[in-house]
Amino acid sequence: MSARKVKDNVEIYLSLLIGLVVMTFSFLIPDVFWSSANFQSIASQMPVLGVLALAMAITMLTGGINLSIIATMNACGLVMAWVATHYPPSVGSMALVLLAGLTMAIVIGSVNGFLIAVVRVSPILATLGIMTLLNGINILISRGSAISNFPDYILTINSTNLLGIPVPLLVFLAVVAVIWVILEKSAFGRTIYLIGSNEQATHYSGINTRKTIVWVYILSSMLCVVAALLMMSKLNSAKASYGESYLLVSILAAVLGGINPDGGFGKVFGMVMALILLQMLESGLNILGVSSYITMALWGGLLLAFIFLKGINLSRLFGR
Repeated sequence: MSARKVKDNVEIYLSLLIGLVVMTFSFLIPDVFWSSANFQSIASQMPVLGVLALAMAITMLTGGINLSIIATMNACGLVMAWVATHYPPSVGSMALVLLAGLTMAIVIGSVNGFLIAVVRVSPILATLGIMTLLNGINILISRGSAISNFPDYILTINSTNLLGIPVPLLVFLAVVAVIWVILEKSAFGRTIYLIGSNEQATHYSGINTRKTIVWVYILSSMLCVVAALLMMSKLNSAKASYGESYLLVSILAAVLGGINPDGGFGKVFGMVMALILLQMLESGLNILGVSSYITMALWGGLLLAFIFLKGINLSRLFGR
């Protein structure tokens, strides 16, 4: 019951913050902020970060974390890029590109899951180690250079609109819907929440917690494949160093969206609201010419303020 109250208040706080950001930028830059170009810019930037934030959030729901999401995205992107540029465009090569990316993701997710669930390494240490390993391998294999000039079946993802909505945004919304169904409507999703609340009790109740945790990290890595495809389509290249700034922002989006870092509760809808807030704030500040470093500082301040408000709410709920 208390978790539901906290979740509801998270969404209220986010709604108020979104309203405040909209009113502020509507007053300062009304013509530019409400332009179609600005909303298209927001729509083009949100999908990659949004998918990565979901990849982070599902591991946090178990009480873990996945610091290797960016390295996984780049590893899968480099593998798919190599296949895409070495085979002529065809339905078969499209399938091979996806198969290569998914295979890489499953291997990385399985290793992460095995280290955390079976070897019992701390999630932050296990994924940090995998992140460092992957970064080294990615740079070694690609020699630090980008693989570019992809066939049209990859570039079309970013350049196509359906009913005026960019396809990457539709892909993100589809991923959100799938993750929502998994977390809210499946036994697997309920088990994720139970593990985050109390892994030991869940294990003693007869649930195979090790298997579930392994699959959580595999799912997290598979989401990185989607992010890699979106990044490849947007930039027409793949590189070992892409998206490095997204790691902390994905954690920020998850926590702002109400995902409990200790696991147990958090909803997809709240995280989507947090992504909208962050993207609107970044876009408005960019239009005003504010430095990106100041934007990052504001994001950090926003997180601290949000945690403070959340802490006050929790204290009231538990009478502390």
